[in-house]
Amino acid sequence: MSQVFDAIVIGAGAMGSAAAYYLSERLQRVLLLEQFELDHRLGSSYGYSRIIRYAYDHPEYVELAKDTFPLWYSLQEKLGEQLVVQTGGIDFGPAGEASLEATIAAMQASGLPHELLRPDEAARRFPQFRLVDRFKALYQPDSGFVKASKAVLGHIKLAQANGAVVKDATPVTAIELQSDGVEVSTADGSYSAGSLIVTAGGWAKSLLEQTGLDLPLAPLRCQLNFMAPTNMSPFEAENCPVWIAHVGSLFPEAIYGIPSHDGSGFKIAFHGGPAFSHPSEIDREPDAENVAALRPFMRDHIPGIADAPVRESRICIYTQTPDEHFVVDKHPEHAHVAIGAGFSGHGFKFSTTVGKMLTEIALDRATAHNDSLFKIARFTG
Repeated sequence: MSQVFDAIVIGAGAMGSAAAYYLSERLQRVLLLEQFELDHRLGSSYGYSRIIRYAYDHPEYVELAKDTFPLWYSLQEKLGEQLVVQTGGIDFGPAGEASLEATIAAMQASGLPHELLRPDEAARRFPQFRLVDRFKALYQPDSGFVKASKAVLGHIKLAQANGAVVKDATPVTAIELQSDGVEVSTADGSYSAGSLIVTAGGWAKSLLEQTGLDLPLAPLRCQLNFMAPTNMSPFEAENCPVWIAHVGSLFPEAIYGIPSHDGSGFKIAFHGGPAFSHPSEIDREPDAENVAALRPFMRDHIPGIADAPVRESRICIYTQTPDEHFVVDKHPEHAHVAIGAGFSGHGFKFSTTVGKMLTEIALDRATAHNDSLFKIARFTG
């Protein structure tokens, strides 16, 4: 006999942990299933930090950020520990770079505080960075980072306090959708519920195929690097903003970073990487070539880390959609199944809101938040 719950969540990363929490707040009997151990390194949610920001190249994300910041502050208040560190943030790149210009336009329309800085102004404010004459910069004071692993585990802790059952090291072997519910099988047993939320990261595509849904989700191999300059002080969170370099016309991808905190080292990475069919194909061993490809950018724009050794590198997965917008929607044939997938390397900051949205979709069949960018129909016709 199946164990019975009100709602089952598959995947205990950023989105799934948040969904379990918000379901539990709705007094649902919740089962959260994770195929690996909690806070594992094989997906997209582990680590010291992820950028949180209002500055975006699309107005819908700016508005979603307005929904999200208060939820993070509410969550950290409930936990009694800091999750969000405000550092301010700069976006910079060549004048005319499409993503930078779109970000500036969205901020100018947002009503949020921001400043446009010339290269010399940016250098005075942020001497860690060196911008050439053809560059310009946008500063937004509310930006910072979320403590990633602490946020995931915090959502889970609060969900468990509300009675949620969490099972890690429990891969799903089968999903059977019924007209008014779902049965999920694992090696340890089967579980049934009225609602299902799938937040399986890089494994979502193969899992959703069991439900008759084929989404264009591609796991990307992305390498994160943490630099250790001799003088770390200018690159610590209390002295340095988070940053995004809109340099896709000059380098293979945009480049971003987060200041050092809690001994992390100064984070720098390309926004993207090679695509694979399935996470099992991804080589998890970091490579020196990735760091070498970043060194010219460091020499030109962050000279204080240009020759610094690497404290740590590790591989993270982006699960990308063709348009790099998320999937946050109900299953097209099963309204009691909600799907969160394809966060394309920029979803973590919204994860607490996405968990709330998925809960509303699963229970109410619609969300109060603007989900116009995130519909499955854009891929299915």
